[in-house]
Amino acid sequence: MSEHDLNWKYVDESVVESESIVRARQQSLELGIEPVSPAVGAQLAVIAAACDARAVIEVGTGVGVSGLWMLQAARSAHLTSIDTENEYQQHAREHFADAGIAPARVRLIAGRAGEVLPRMNEGSYDLVVIDADAASVIEYVEHGLRLAKPGGSVLVARALWKGRVADPARRDDVATAFRGLVSELAASTAVVTAISPAGDGLLQIVKLGA
Repeated sequence: MSEHDLNWKYVDESVVESESIVRARQQSLELGIEPVSPAVGAQLAVIAAACDARAVIEVGTGVGVSGLWMLQAARSAHLTSIDTENEYQQHAREHFADAGIAPARVRLIAGRAGEVLPRMNEGSYDLVVIDADAASVIEYVEHGLRLAKPGGSVLVARALWKGRVADPARRDDVATAFRGLVSELAASTAVVTAISPAGDGLLQIVKLGA
């Protein structure tokens, strides 16, 4: 095992997940859904808590793993979460209830993000989390930056896409889209960005104020 692999393993294994997240993660795996890694979940929680997020919007509910991380860390946050799978969202609702999260703090929308996001209010969210349909990542980030408040963050899970993004020889559409996105954001004066290598990568974008 390489030094980098050891680092990733240590970072994931050092995270202690709540019982409700453990149960949601287990069900996610049983259903064939790949949830964010424990290390990425912990980073979502830290960012949500650090910015005292009140309004969070998420693309990709799954059965609620990432939502639980953020709602348990940002105690005043309200989450809007979008997913095409209504069945998964019903499971997520159960996990939120199991964790003691008030139903009024969660709004689940069943639908395609590309159709739902344009209807959401501009500049209304402290935190936008994208973890779905990697082929549409550029479109979702554009929407995310529109929806984020000045000083708000857009977080993109799986930004290293199974190691393909870092390998210039990989020319598939998703890896190419991620590389183009990272390059474009790095050159922009409207945002500041960083990529965490935890899990499968977490791209962090902060929308600068005027």
